[in-house]
Amino acid sequence: MFRVLTIAGSDSGGGAGIQADIKTITALGGYAMSVVTALTAQNTLGVDSVHEVPPDFIASQFDAVMTDIGTDAAKTGMLSSPAVVRTVAEKVRKYRIERLVVDPVMAAKSGDALLSSEGKDAMIKELLPLALVVTPNIPEAEIISGIVISEVAGMEAAARSIARLGPRYVIIKGGHLREDPVDLLFDGKKIIRFDKKRIETKNTHGTGCTFSAAIAAGLAAGMEVAEAVAQAEAYIETAIAFSLNIGSGHGPTDHTAWFMRERERYTVIEALTAAGSLLVEKNIAPLIPEVQSNLGYALPRATDHSHVAAFPGRIIRCAGSTLIPAAPAFGASRHIARIILTVMRSHADLRSAMNVRFSEDLLSKAAGRGLESASFDRADEPNDVREAEGSSLAWGVETVLARGGPVPDLIFDRGDIGKEPMIRILGKDPTDVARKALILLD
Repeated sequence: MFRVLTIAGSDSGGGAGIQADIKTITALGGYAMSVVTALTAQNTLGVDSVHEVPPDFIASQFDAVMTDIGTDAAKTGMLSSPAVVRTVAEKVRKYRIERLVVDPVMAAKSGDALLSSEGKDAMIKELLPLALVVTPNIPEAEIISGIVISEVAGMEAAARSIARLGPRYVIIKGGHLREDPVDLLFDGKKIIRFDKKRIETKNTHGTGCTFSAAIAAGLAAGMEVAEAVAQAEAYIETAIAFSLNIGSGHGPTDHTAWFMRERERYTVIEALTAAGSLLVEKNIAPLIPEVQSNLGYALPRATDHSHVAAFPGRIIRCAGSTLIPAAPAFGASRHIARIILTVMRSHADLRSAMNVRFSEDLLSKAAGRGLESASFDRADEPNDVREAEGSSLAWGVETVLARGGPVPDLIFDRGDIGKEPMIRILGKDPTDVARKALILLD
């Protein structure tokens, strides 16, 4: 098991600082140790008071951990005074910690200051030159670089400026941008972009701590920096997507969401396998269209096609029989994923879908057996949607759902030039979808 040392303040509310770091490191498979630099009395509303740990006791904690257990990587968080910064820098040099992630914590999410101006100067001069990676957000990057940042170009300039202070890698977090956030990683030569969609939630307490701890965990596990950052990006995105509505202010992210989602992957694959076997056994060949069928199932809170599993090679009709050439896999079908992801944006419990052939007889059968249907007309499709590859299905499903009311069991269209008419079956899981398909088959 890899070891990660976090050197940071304690958050009595549990969402940031040492508490967030330990949860993150553990969720990513590491063994977490701590050097507590300050005690804070805080909750989701703000920081009430800070009690700085004496530098000599910080040094004692550091020595106790490093002379016995050691570490594969370390990260820093809240360092509230020049003396604390210098003490930490001294110990990093003494124990030759090369995989060091510096999160230059300067203020809490509530806006409360967590580092004095003298402390900021000490961090820039003493600690940044020791960092493998430094992870400022935009306000922190502005303070460190002296560059005002209002767009991505300013982030790039700041990253290059900060790199000249000594850290080998600089990642500037773009959550403060007005548009969708983008994080930039500068490796001393080139910029690597991590583009993201903004997740609308007020519960983002501790995201900086969590992100930097996730990078440290990746480095400790032996990843290269870019790989560790990519994992940390995925981890924090999941934690924010599942953020917890705890307290009256900025609630915390869910540090277990990554682990729980990864565990859910097995469940998704098993459910698809079982439903696929049922469809083969019952021989749904009469329902398979010319473009073949597929059945997909998404992870909870899925946000892109890689979170949706389906059958590579689809579900096919061959000599009157139903065949599934390959086992289900994540990212196997963008087509079915677009349908599911579009539905999930407004109905998160409907995580599965399947396409089958269209006929008026099937629609009549569905109505007679209690299945609700709704349709869209491809002739109404806007030109910009028609011209954008892969946008038609999302538009069609959104058109139906925008009408309000219960979500139908089936969404169909009667096709267009070059477009086969199709029925899409929606459900909570593959068993639910397969059951509806078999209703049409009988």
